[in-house]
Amino acid sequence: MASKLRGIICFIVIFFSVAVSGPAAANRTGVVLLHGTDGNPSNMGTIASALKENGFVVVAPEMPYSGYRKFDKAWEECIPEIDNAVDLLKRQGAETIFVGGHSRGASAAIYYGTQRAVPGVLAIAPGGNTGQIEGVMRDEVERARKLVAEGKGDKIGLFDYYNQGIRRTSRTTARVYISYHDPEGAGVIPKNAAALKPGTALLWIVGTKDPMYERGPSFAFDKAPPNPHNKYVVVEAGHLQTAFDTDAIRQIVDWLKGF
Repeated sequence: MASKLRGIICFIVIFFSVAVSGPAAANRTGVVLLHGTDGNPSNMGTIASALKENGFVVVAPEMPYSGYRKFDKAWEECIPEIDNAVDLLKRQGAETIFVGGHSRGASAAIYYGTQRAVPGVLAIAPGGNTGQIEGVMRDEVERARKLVAEGKGDKIGLFDYYNQGIRRTSRTTARVYISYHDPEGAGVIPKNAAALKPGTALLWIVGTKDPMYERGPSFAFDKAPPNPHNKYVVVEAGHLQTAFDTDAIRQIVDWLKGF
Protein backbone atom coordinates (compact mmCIF):
# COMPACT_ATOMS: atom_id res chain seq x y z
CA MET A 1 0.00 0.00 0.00
CA ALA A 2 2.83 2.37 0.90
CA SER A 3 4.60 1.75 -2.42
CA LYS A 4 1.35 2.39 -4.29
CA LEU A 5 0.94 5.69 -2.43
CA ARG A 6 4.51 6.69 -3.24
CA GLY A 7 3.84 5.87 -6.88
CA ILE A 8 0.72 8.03 -6.94
CA ILE A 9 2.56 10.93 -5.31
CA CYS A 10 5.46 10.56 -7.76
CA PHE A 11 3.02 10.54 -10.65
CA ILE A 12 1.16 13.65 -9.48
CA VAL A 13 4.26 15.73 -8.71
CA ILE A 14 6.30 14.85 -11.79
CA PHE A 15 3.40 14.63 -14.23
CA PHE A 16 2.09 18.05 -13.18
CA SER A 17 5.45 19.79 -13.12
CA VAL A 18 6.52 18.47 -16.52
CA ALA A 19 3.18 19.33 -18.05
CA VAL A 20 2.89 22.95 -17.04
CA SER A 21 6.41 24.28 -16.54
CA GLY A 22 8.54 25.88 -19.21
CA PRO A 23 7.60 28.26 -22.04
CA ALA A 24 4.45 27.72 -24.04
CA ALA A 25 5.04 25.99 -27.35
CA ALA A 26 5.01 28.56 -30.11
CA ASN A 27 3.95 25.93 -32.62
CA ARG A 28 1.55 24.31 -30.14
CA THR A 29 3.27 20.93 -30.42
CA GLY A 30 3.09 18.48 -27.54
CA VAL A 31 5.06 15.34 -26.72
CA VAL A 32 4.15 12.46 -24.41
CA LEU A 33 7.28 10.78 -22.99
CA LEU A 34 7.04 7.26 -21.55
CA HIS A 35 9.66 5.80 -19.21
CA GLY A 36 10.91 2.21 -19.29
CA THR A 37 10.33 -0.86 -17.12
CA ASP A 38 10.96 -0.26 -13.40
CA GLY A 39 11.48 3.42 -14.17
CA ASN A 40 9.50 6.57 -13.43
CA PRO A 41 8.73 9.91 -15.11
CA SER A 42 11.94 11.52 -13.81
CA ASN A 43 13.92 9.20 -16.13
CA MET A 44 12.60 11.30 -19.02
CA GLY A 45 13.62 14.57 -17.35
CA THR A 46 16.66 15.34 -19.52
CA ILE A 47 14.75 14.89 -22.77
CA ALA A 48 11.72 16.72 -21.36
CA SER A 49 13.84 19.72 -20.35
CA ALA A 50 15.44 19.94 -23.78
CA LEU A 51 12.06 19.79 -25.49
CA LYS A 52 10.58 22.47 -23.23
CA GLU A 53 13.58 24.71 -23.89
CA ASN A 54 12.77 24.38 -27.58
CA GLY A 55 9.13 25.39 -27.11
CA PHE A 56 7.38 22.03 -26.87
CA VAL A 57 4.74 21.14 -24.27
CA VAL A 58 5.66 17.87 -22.53
CA VAL A 59 4.00 15.37 -20.21
CA ALA A 60 5.64 12.28 -18.72
CA PRO A 61 3.09 10.00 -17.02
CA GLU A 62 3.92 7.14 -14.70
CA MET A 63 3.06 3.91 -16.47
CA PRO A 64 1.66 0.60 -15.10
CA TYR A 65 5.09 -1.06 -15.46
CA SER A 66 6.95 1.53 -13.35
CA GLY A 67 9.15 0.69 -10.39
CA TYR A 68 6.32 1.62 -8.03
CA ARG A 69 3.34 0.17 -9.88
CA LYS A 70 5.01 -3.12 -10.90
CA PHE A 71 2.57 -4.19 -13.61
CA ASP A 72 -0.65 -3.19 -11.88
CA LYS A 73 -2.53 -3.01 -15.19
CA ALA A 74 -2.37 -5.03 -18.40
CA TRP A 75 -0.28 -3.93 -21.38
CA GLU A 76 -3.39 -3.04 -23.37
CA GLU A 77 -4.49 -0.74 -20.55
CA CYS A 78 -1.48 1.47 -21.25
CA ILE A 79 -3.46 2.92 -24.16
CA PRO A 80 -6.10 4.77 -22.08
CA GLU A 81 -3.35 5.97 -19.73
CA ILE A 82 -1.52 7.51 -22.67
CA ASP A 83 -4.85 8.92 -23.85
CA ASN A 84 -5.06 10.76 -20.51
CA ALA A 85 -1.62 12.28 -21.12
CA VAL A 86 -2.66 13.34 -24.62
CA ASP A 87 -5.82 14.95 -23.21
CA LEU A 88 -3.73 16.88 -20.68
CA LEU A 89 -1.53 18.20 -23.47
CA LYS A 90 -4.61 19.33 -25.36
CA ARG A 91 -5.82 21.19 -22.28
CA GLN A 92 -2.41 22.87 -22.18
CA GLY A 93 -3.04 24.11 -25.73
CA ALA A 94 -1.15 21.52 -27.78
CA GLU A 95 -2.66 20.89 -31.20
CA THR A 96 -0.16 18.43 -32.69
CA ILE A 97 0.90 15.63 -30.37
CA PHE A 98 3.70 13.09 -30.68
CA VAL A 99 4.22 10.05 -28.46
CA GLY A 100 7.63 8.70 -27.56
CA GLY A 101 9.45 6.74 -24.94
CA HIS A 102 12.58 4.98 -23.75
CA SER A 103 13.03 1.18 -23.59
CA ARG A 104 9.62 -0.38 -22.85
CA GLY A 105 8.28 3.16 -23.13
CA ALA A 106 9.42 3.13 -26.76
CA SER A 107 7.58 -0.15 -27.26
CA ALA A 108 4.48 1.39 -25.65
CA ALA A 109 4.74 4.43 -27.94
CA ILE A 110 4.95 2.20 -31.02
CA TYR A 111 1.99 0.18 -29.78
CA TYR A 112 0.05 3.39 -29.23
CA GLY A 113 0.74 4.31 -32.85
CA THR A 114 -1.10 1.14 -33.92
CA GLN A 115 -4.18 2.15 -31.93
CA ARG A 116 -4.36 5.93 -32.34
CA ALA A 117 -3.56 8.36 -35.15
CA VAL A 118 -0.44 10.35 -34.26
CA PRO A 119 1.93 12.24 -36.60
CA GLY A 120 4.98 10.48 -35.24
CA VAL A 121 6.45 8.06 -32.70
CA LEU A 122 9.80 8.48 -30.97
CA ALA A 123 11.37 5.09 -30.17
CA ILE A 124 14.39 5.76 -27.94
CA ALA A 125 16.48 2.64 -27.21
CA PRO A 126 13.46 0.35 -27.73
CA GLY A 127 13.17 -2.53 -25.27
CA GLY A 128 10.66 -4.81 -23.61
CA ASN A 129 10.10 -6.81 -26.79
CA THR A 130 7.81 -9.72 -25.89
CA GLY A 131 8.85 -11.62 -28.99
CA GLN A 132 12.09 -12.65 -27.28
CA ILE A 133 11.23 -15.09 -24.48
CA GLU A 134 13.96 -17.37 -23.20
CA GLY A 135 14.85 -19.48 -20.18
CA VAL A 136 13.03 -18.67 -16.97
CA MET A 137 10.78 -16.21 -18.81
CA ARG A 138 9.38 -18.98 -20.97
CA ASP A 139 8.72 -21.09 -17.88
CA GLU A 140 6.96 -18.18 -16.16
CA VAL A 141 4.82 -17.46 -19.21
CA GLU A 142 3.73 -21.09 -19.36
CA ARG A 143 2.99 -21.08 -15.62
CA ALA A 144 0.88 -17.94 -16.03
CA ARG A 145 -0.99 -19.47 -18.97
CA LYS A 146 -1.75 -22.55 -16.88
CA LEU A 147 -3.14 -20.39 -14.07
CA VAL A 148 -5.40 -18.57 -16.52
CA ALA A 149 -6.62 -21.90 -17.94
CA GLU A 150 -7.41 -23.04 -14.39
CA GLY A 151 -9.51 -19.93 -13.79
CA LYS A 152 -6.88 -18.33 -11.54
CA GLY A 153 -5.82 -15.61 -13.97
CA ASP A 154 -6.92 -12.73 -11.74
CA LYS A 155 -5.34 -14.00 -8.52
CA ILE A 156 -2.31 -12.00 -7.31
CA GLY A 157 0.96 -13.90 -7.32
CA LEU A 158 4.72 -13.53 -7.76
CA PHE A 159 6.21 -13.72 -11.27
CA ASP A 160 9.81 -13.36 -12.39
CA TYR A 161 10.85 -11.20 -15.32
CA TYR A 162 14.06 -9.79 -16.77
CA ASN A 163 14.93 -6.14 -17.30
CA GLN A 164 18.14 -5.66 -19.28
CA GLY A 165 19.50 -8.99 -18.07
CA ILE A 166 18.60 -8.44 -14.42
CA ARG A 167 16.13 -10.88 -12.90
CA ARG A 168 13.36 -9.22 -10.91
CA THR A 169 10.05 -10.22 -9.36
CA SER A 170 6.65 -8.59 -9.80
CA ARG A 171 3.54 -9.01 -7.69
CA THR A 172 0.72 -9.12 -10.21
CA THR A 173 -1.85 -11.45 -11.79
CA ALA A 174 -1.18 -14.15 -14.33
CA ARG A 175 -3.43 -12.40 -16.83
CA VAL A 176 -1.56 -9.11 -16.51
CA TYR A 177 1.84 -10.84 -16.55
CA ILE A 178 1.06 -12.58 -19.82
CA SER A 179 -0.04 -9.33 -21.43
CA TYR A 180 3.53 -8.01 -21.05
CA HIS A 181 5.40 -11.21 -21.85
CA ASP A 182 3.37 -13.18 -24.39
CA PRO A 183 5.74 -13.81 -27.36
CA GLU A 184 2.74 -13.61 -29.67
CA GLY A 185 0.93 -10.81 -27.84
CA ALA A 186 0.40 -7.09 -28.25
CA GLY A 187 3.90 -6.11 -27.17
CA VAL A 188 5.91 -7.56 -30.07
CA ILE A 189 7.86 -4.61 -31.45
CA PRO A 190 8.36 -5.72 -35.09
CA LYS A 191 4.69 -6.61 -35.42
CA ASN A 192 3.62 -3.26 -34.00
CA ALA A 193 6.08 -1.30 -36.14
CA ALA A 194 4.54 -2.91 -39.22
CA ALA A 195 1.05 -2.06 -37.93
CA LEU A 196 1.62 1.66 -37.36
CA LYS A 197 -1.30 3.66 -38.71
CA PRO A 198 -0.74 5.20 -42.16
CA GLY A 199 0.81 8.65 -41.88
CA THR A 200 2.66 7.87 -38.65
CA ALA A 201 6.39 8.61 -38.87
CA LEU A 202 8.92 6.62 -36.84
CA LEU A 203 12.11 7.96 -35.27
CA TRP A 204 14.24 5.04 -34.04
CA ILE A 205 17.29 5.83 -31.91
CA VAL A 206 19.65 3.10 -30.72
CA GLY A 207 23.06 3.15 -29.05
CA THR A 208 26.06 1.17 -30.25
CA LYS A 209 26.37 -0.41 -26.79
CA ASP A 210 22.73 -1.44 -26.65
CA PRO A 211 21.92 -5.13 -27.34
CA MET A 212 19.21 -3.90 -29.72
CA TYR A 213 21.92 -2.36 -31.93
CA GLU A 214 23.03 -5.78 -33.18
CA ARG A 215 19.56 -6.43 -34.64
CA GLY A 216 19.83 -3.45 -36.96
CA PRO A 217 17.05 -1.62 -38.81
CA SER A 218 15.69 -4.83 -40.36
CA PHE A 219 14.49 -6.01 -36.93
CA ALA A 220 11.58 -3.58 -36.77
CA PHE A 221 12.32 -0.14 -38.21
CA ASP A 222 12.29 -1.32 -41.83
CA LYS A 223 8.88 -2.90 -41.25
CA ALA A 224 7.21 0.46 -40.54
CA PRO A 225 4.99 1.92 -43.29
CA PRO A 226 6.93 4.24 -45.61
CA ASN A 227 7.03 7.85 -44.47
CA PRO A 228 9.35 10.67 -45.54
CA HIS A 229 9.99 11.48 -41.88
CA ASN A 230 11.04 7.93 -40.90
CA LYS A 231 14.58 8.04 -39.53
CA TYR A 232 16.96 5.45 -38.05
CA VAL A 233 19.62 7.01 -35.81
CA VAL A 234 22.68 5.43 -34.18
CA VAL A 235 24.45 7.15 -31.27
CA GLU A 236 27.47 6.24 -29.16
CA ALA A 237 25.66 5.18 -25.99
CA GLY A 238 24.38 2.26 -23.95
CA HIS A 239 20.74 1.33 -23.44
CA LEU A 240 20.11 3.48 -20.37
CA GLN A 241 22.42 6.28 -21.42
CA THR A 242 20.55 6.92 -24.66
CA ALA A 243 17.86 8.78 -22.68
CA PHE A 244 20.53 11.28 -21.58
CA ASP A 245 22.77 11.31 -24.65
CA THR A 246 23.37 14.79 -26.09
CA ASP A 247 23.42 13.57 -29.69
CA ALA A 248 20.21 11.55 -29.23
CA ILE A 249 18.41 14.54 -27.73
CA ARG A 250 19.60 16.82 -30.55
CA GLN A 251 18.29 14.30 -33.08
CA ILE A 252 14.92 14.23 -31.30
CA VAL A 253 14.60 18.03 -31.27
CA ASP A 254 15.65 18.35 -34.93
CA TRP A 255 13.28 15.57 -35.99
CA LEU A 256 10.30 17.18 -34.27
CA LYS A 257 11.16 20.60 -35.68
CA GLY A 258 11.23 18.98 -39.13
CA PHE A 259 7.45 18.70 -38.98
